[in-house]
Amino acid sequence: MTVRLAVGTYPAAGPEAEPGTGEGIWFVDLDEVTGALTGRQVVAAPAPSFVAAHGDCLLAVGETSPGRVTRLAVGAGDDGGLAAAETVASGGSGPCHVLWHPSGRAAYVANYGSGSVAVVPLAGGDPVTFVGGVAQVFEHSGTGPDAERQEGPHAHSTVLAPGGTHLLAADLGTDEIRRYRVEADGSLAEDGVAAVLPPGTGPRHMAVGPGDHLYVVGELDVTLHVLRWDGDHLEPVQVVPACATPLRTGRRVLPAHVALAAGPDGPAAADPVVLVSVRGADVLARFTVHDGGARLVHDGDLPVGGAWPRHFAVVGDWVVAALQNADRVVALRWRDGAAGAAGTVGGELAVPVPACVVPLAP
Repeated sequence: MTVRLAVGTYPAAGPEAEPGTGEGIWFVDLDEVTGALTGRQVVAAPAPSFVAAHGDCLLAVGETSPGRVTRLAVGAGDDGGLAAAETVASGGSGPCHVLWHPSGRAAYVANYGSGSVAVVPLAGGDPVTFVGGVAQVFEHSGTGPDAERQEGPHAHSTVLAPGGTHLLAADLGTDEIRRYRVEADGSLAEDGVAAVLPPGTGPRHMAVGPGDHLYVVGELDVTLHVLRWDGDHLEPVQVVPACATPLRTGRRVLPAHVALAAGPDGPAAADPVVLVSVRGADVLARFTVHDGGARLVHDGDLPVGGAWPRHFAVVGDWVVAALQNADRVVALRWRDGAAGAAGTVGGELAVPVPACVVPLAP
């Protein structure tokens, strides 16, 4: 079976480079048996560093200043590629993450540069369309102890809390996870701060796990945090190092993305696995989940075979990872199986400055 993924990229000259320098969105096909990868660029776009799929639509941020969000139609054209349908402002600068509301009524944009969360309303139907551009922008405020990275707020990602009544926003610049109440139409209402993490944590990406637990990557202090959602706040449960790979002196290590993978008994397993990409160490760190989601045990680091694994997608036995500084995407087995051992590379594909990998709907 072949699974198609969308890969967002940076331009080689940086996020503010003019279009036409090789950046864009790629379609990459994964052979689920062998891990082989094939693909092609399907659309040019300025700095589409993060993409999100919903049915036959794809949203892509333009990590520029000012930022933008583009809606694209999947399967458009004679070649079954992508077609940019419409573009709106992101409500800030340097957007680096976009999340669909499950109903498709809205998209939530994290603007890293300006430190804000924006709401872009969407109209359902076939196709989904924007409704008048950005409707709400919530500006964060505050700083952290890292003078280089925490001089101000930097919203990095959002996730729906268990139950779906709140949106949680990780702010790398202020060491906070902010809370927004999700209204019936997909709009947001400010609702304070769900958690304040230790100074210098730099929360980046989040994943929801069993037992209403949240796993949060601390990019700046190289940690993985376990917190429990009680319906209103996030209570700290555990903090573990993001990886155990020995590091070369003077090399900065920055964990990036976190996601859950199915345990040995499939997606419904009680004890799934948490995976974290760690740049600098250039590994995929693997943690087994215990005690109903409350405790993580590190059980190994898998070298990814290239520099700067930024983002990844879990597809069956494979992790398809964007190796940003190696200019390629790689398929890596994350668990042992009859067809191969964990850490085995199934396929690689040259992609210029890949930043994000997202499976498309079958």
